[in-house]
Amino acid sequence: LSLLLIAAVPALVLGWNRVWENAGEIPLQQTEASTGAAGSDTVLLGGMPVGIYMETDGVMVLNTEQIEGVDGKIYEPAGNLVRSGDYITAVDHREVSGKKELLEAVAEISGDRVILTVRRGDDTMDIKIDPVEYAPDEYRLGIWVRDNVQGLGTVTFLTEQSRFGALGHGVSEGPIPDTSEAKVFACNVIGVNKGTRGKAGELKGLFLNDRTIARAEHFCGTGLFGTFAGGYDFSSCETAQIASVSEATIGKAVIYSTVDGTQPKAYEIAIAKVDANDRDNKNFVIKVTDETLIEETGGIVQGMSGSPILQNGKLIGAVTHVFLNDPTRGYGISIERMMAGERER
Repeated sequence: LSLLLIAAVPALVLGWNRVWENAGEIPLQQTEASTGAAGSDTVLLGGMPVGIYMETDGVMVLNTEQIEGVDGKIYEPAGNLVRSGDYITAVDHREVSGKKELLEAVAEISGDRVILTVRRGDDTMDIKIDPVEYAPDEYRLGIWVRDNVQGLGTVTFLTEQSRFGALGHGVSEGPIPDTSEAKVFACNVIGVNKGTRGKAGELKGLFLNDRTIARAEHFCGTGLFGTFAGGYDFSSCETAQIASVSEATIGKAVIYSTVDGTQPKAYEIAIAKVDANDRDNKNFVIKVTDETLIEETGGIVQGMSGSPILQNGKLIGAVTHVFLNDPTRGYGISIERMMAGERER
């Protein structure tokens, strides 16, 4: 399942690609990224793609859906009963620990009322749902779930302590998953589904499952943070000073992103609006003006979230959203706001 979060405005939080390989158990080898004699306000620029994989703590509810019954009527059996971010732990008091077990349990239900045991925050509750018969003797509950998080995102920056920040937004609408088993892999962009009006595009990536390159240590609403631990050549990374959102102005800027292979490139954009006070990761409205990028991707696509935004040679933020009605336009988070999320843990 793609992790797509619809915003209240006609924009889409940039999610993940849907092409990957199984992430193996690969030991981390410690190396350091260095910015030389640079000060604490100087970082290495990202723009490189990474693959992220981790198990969630149980079977997580993504959403509910409507179902057409055999009687031709439309039902939403789980609507207003379960919520995005709930964890299903049992079906009719039969414990389930993964999506496969949940599907097996659902396949055995009849037309009788089903009891789902759900963990919501610190509370556990039993929820009664009437399944819908959508085909003769076949029933559904109308719930979308997942039991892992996996996908492609973009690194925004690295510090002289090999710390990194990526994505610029959260990984889900529900509770942040446990990161203790999270793995960050080198990733190769192997194709692009171009964005068009009304349909977000996406980068298609392939996990290089012999290259675990970082520890994912902290997720929050402003991104993913952790420590690089080997497997990536930082020699080609440029350095840049961090700039306050107060230094950003309407006008020309660039983003660094990878839309082919593994190496980032600079693409021209324009900053159309600056809002220093926005707390929803929308400090900038940006527009892609680079004809090469528009030709290759249609503009901003999923997987580009975290692409660093530079103006006057300074890092001011990261790409976070694409407008559904215009893939050349989107939002960005200020680097101040992004880094503040890590410090708040």
